[in-house]
Amino acid sequence: MNRFTRACPGSQVYAVSKLVISAHGVCKSYQESTGIHAVIRDLDLDIHAGEIVAVLGRSGSGKTTLLNLIGAMDRPTGGRIECGGRDMSAWSDAERTNFRRSRLGFVFQSFNLLPTLTVRENICLPLELNGLPIDERIDRLLDRLGLRTVGARFPDQISGGEQQRAAIARAVVHEPALIIADEPTGNLDLETGREVINLFEHCVREVGAALLMATHSLEMSGSADRVFELRNGTLTNRGEP
Repeated sequence: MNRFTRACPGSQVYAVSKLVISAHGVCKSYQESTGIHAVIRDLDLDIHAGEIVAVLGRSGSGKTTLLNLIGAMDRPTGGRIECGGRDMSAWSDAERTNFRRSRLGFVFQSFNLLPTLTVRENICLPLELNGLPIDERIDRLLDRLGLRTVGARFPDQISGGEQQRAAIARAVVHEPALIIADEPTGNLDLETGREVINLFEHCVREVGAALLMATHSLEMSGSADRVFELRNGTLTNRGEP
């Protein structure tokens, strides 16, 4: 099993050993009018607790497809994606839903906040679904991401940047084992983007989560332990940033 350590300013070195997700020979293709289009080709990737993995690539390169596969929102057409030694593609719909609810935090490009819930209620939702207490962590998150003044508003009453921050808070509030983020700072100003990076690093370094993110941001990829480029459906390891 791979092991490495990384020092984080202000915290102890976190030793990475626990394998959270392992992908082996993963392929994903779609039937199109012109034939079969392969988006992901024979892809291998291991993600461990306590590490940040960044995936770079042009628009349309398959980054979102990869995140959806790792996050059990889609099934591969070939290969295996394992969690706890079990092939996730063989899980029932109920098992996949439970994994996403309890062990995964997903930050979507389109936010996916529930329009009928307030900002605070959206953030509390993972706690309620998992039977966890709604405690002071909510207020800490609201303060940290500058959302305290909009907590009682609905998503259509706040800005796009505020919606993105709310989506990030919802993804991390239940301290999931794996956080998946699709361009998590794409709609944020530089200062808030840095706070988001700090929040993700806290979840990874101190709580022991794993973070897989697709990003164009050099600052986001600069916080990663490993950086990959997705091109022509395959991953190229660009090493440490």
